[in-house]
Amino acid sequence: MKTDIVLSGVGGQGILTIAAIISWAAVRNNLYIKQSEIHGMSQRGGSVFSHLRLSSEPIASDLIPYGQADLILSVEPVEALRYLPYLKKDGWLVTNIAPYVNVPDYPKIEDVIREIEKVPNHVYLDANKLAKEIHAPKASNIIMLGAASPFLNLKYEDLEWAIEKQFARKGEDVVEMNKKALKLGFDEAKKLFNLS
Repeated sequence: MKTDIVLSGVGGQGILTIAAIISWAAVRNNLYIKQSEIHGMSQRGGSVFSHLRLSSEPIASDLIPYGQADLILSVEPVEALRYLPYLKKDGWLVTNIAPYVNVPDYPKIEDVIREIEKVPNHVYLDANKLAKEIHAPKASNIIMLGAASPFLNLKYEDLEWAIEKQFARKGEDVVEMNKKALKLGFDEAKKLFNLS
């Protein structure tokens, strides 16, 4: 088993949290993990990405070669497009379509969505809107993790367990809110894109 994931977004959108939760779930399954450092601007609003590699066998490098990622999981749509060269031909692009407009010439969202739709295997949803609907505006990253969960080669229950580990120190309410966000993303992806 091997899953190569490119995580992308902008600073402050919770990329490290997504990586930590996936890593907790992988450790629970005795998988090897390699993660590249977060590349890009570390301040809020700067472009960031990371490579996350999971495998049942030892992993030599923490970097994913172009054309080899099984999944691009992005919390920002333009950032999803930026890293398409990493995606395998049969890989999945899972992205939030709520833009984080951090440059003056940000493209029209309709044009961005058109480019996303050119990827044969894609899932997109407005995670920011969904997060507001459940009164958890900071949980859009966890909604996106839920939407990507069918492509991680990890059990959904292990992701829930990982959320408990990640957020335990913040209290039961925060844990339950994040579990709700995970389930919402998972259910939306299944409903919108007929995933099993």
